[in-house]
Amino acid sequence: MRTTNVLISGAGIAGPALAYWLDRYGYAVTVVERAPALRPGGQAVDFKGATHRKVLERMDIWDEIQARRTGATDTVFVDEKGERLAFMSGDFTGGDVEILRGDLSEIMYERTAGGCDYIFGDAITALTDTTDGVHVEFERAAPRTFDLVFGADGIHSRVRHLAFGPEKDFVEHLGHNYCVAGASPWSATAAGSRERATAYGYNTPGRLAISGGPKAQQFYLFAASEPDYPRDDAAAQRRIVAETYAGLGWEVPRMLEEMTTFDDFYLDSISRVDMSETGYTRGRVALVGDSGYGNTLGGFGTGLAVVGAYVIAGELALAEGDHTVAFANYDEIMRRYAEKAGRSNAGRFLAPKTKRGIAMRNWFLGSWMWRLMLKYTDDASNDIELRDYPVLAMR
Repeated sequence: MRTTNVLISGAGIAGPALAYWLDRYGYAVTVVERAPALRPGGQAVDFKGATHRKVLERMDIWDEIQARRTGATDTVFVDEKGERLAFMSGDFTGGDVEILRGDLSEIMYERTAGGCDYIFGDAITALTDTTDGVHVEFERAAPRTFDLVFGADGIHSRVRHLAFGPEKDFVEHLGHNYCVAGASPWSATAAGSRERATAYGYNTPGRLAISGGPKAQQFYLFAASEPDYPRDDAAAQRRIVAETYAGLGWEVPRMLEEMTTFDDFYLDSISRVDMSETGYTRGRVALVGDSGYGNTLGGFGTGLAVVGAYVIAGELALAEGDHTVAFANYDEIMRRYAEKAGRSNAGRFLAPKTKRGIAMRNWFLGSWMWRLMLKYTDDASNDIELRDYPVLAMR
């Protein structure tokens, strides 16, 4: 194996998943994470189908995910008086198994911390890709050279920006922003519980407010022509949400008042990453997870990240460290799988911009076409033939 010393940017889900496999195949792995520590809690993420399960079982974490899973959450859409209009089953939104993002990250970190070097509170500032390695500069740590660098740092990936180009060239805003506010008290006590929860959603044209459930106490999703919010100013972000929902009925006034008391608050755009023209690799740099094929709230992101990590590490092992061969195979294998998963637009579905659109969405949720879409998502999550890399690489 010619390539041994690798850097992964991001310690969310894709980063530790990739670290697990690279460590197993004998690589020296460093993971750098901007946050000062693992992020606890967070909204729930899910896995669906035999493909996702196969990878998680091969990582030996399926049973622990089952033990720490949350229950499914049904969503009831109501009118201003709280009368039921439509129903969306948690079997769709929660997949086969759902777990808090922070719990999943912790499980993966615990599996990798002993063999990998984690650096928290730091970030990459510059990459220089050469024929012999990638020279990396950091905000705090001294510069180092690695054989390979992986961007597992989300839709707003700094690695992608440095190695491929500005975000505007690869990330398409899909016309909505979303906000998660308040760690749900239900989720804080329900890890490992399979109880079913109910959240309630209220729509006006271009706006959705959801209260309750295990993902968060509050969820907002609203139409926005551009993601024009200050990325590092939480107070300004809270004002944007408050102004967007000012004057609405139902439980919204109570929600906005409570929002001011929550420490947990996250606002971002609903966006899609499109790397179709470049692929997910360039030189000695590769993108894994949302940085390469993210589609916010699309329902496949976490599963894609875990499968992508499995594939790129396995291809490297099979190619005995020859990244030119492994990266080309990874691009080919993941492009078709990621393309299917990237077609959905959660904003357009959850917060239609007209009254007629909301009525059509509510009708659709009770129709045979909804059941057909559920089957499509099941098929899409399994639409990849996985090689048994652990066995093949160790022959």
